[in-house]
Amino acid sequence: MREKVARPDEVRRWPGDFPVAHRYTPGLAGDAFLTALRDRGAILGSRCERCAYTYVPTRLFCERCFAELDAGVELGPEGTLVSFTIGFVGLEGEPLDRPVTLGLVRLDGADAVLLHHVLDPGDEPLEIGERVAVVLRAPEERTGSILDILGFAVAEAESD
Repeated sequence: MREKVARPDEVRRWPGDFPVAHRYTPGLAGDAFLTALRDRGAILGSRCERCAYTYVPTRLFCERCFAELDAGVELGPEGTLVSFTIGFVGLEGEPLDRPVTLGLVRLDGADAVLLHHVLDPGDEPLEIGERVAVVLRAPEERTGSILDILGFAVAEAESD
């Protein structure tokens, strides 16, 4: 039986490390997403016709209405930068040699956003609403991982 802790100073503790290992499996929809990324360099999403919402990465069911979905919508390769953050400190609190920029990107054809690195934007500051393009690893280097996407680069402006 569980009892409520009334006095936190009386909680028993054991010092030491607790090694934990796990294996993440992407599931059917995630496997379709990663396989298409590896083999074709395509980013797949799932479209719910009932909710008129397109997810990325792929999903087996709609998170809004629970309709069954297919992983058959190709998205991008460009999109819009919805938000971003620049990190100067690493996960362990250490200062980084170079800042890391992460962005939320709404790929063309998608309603959901995808979080990934924003590659060196150059001297110009990033702006919300800016167009970006997916940058992939070379086909022979792809392994079927989200890291087959190197990140997003600021898209070249079209000349009139």
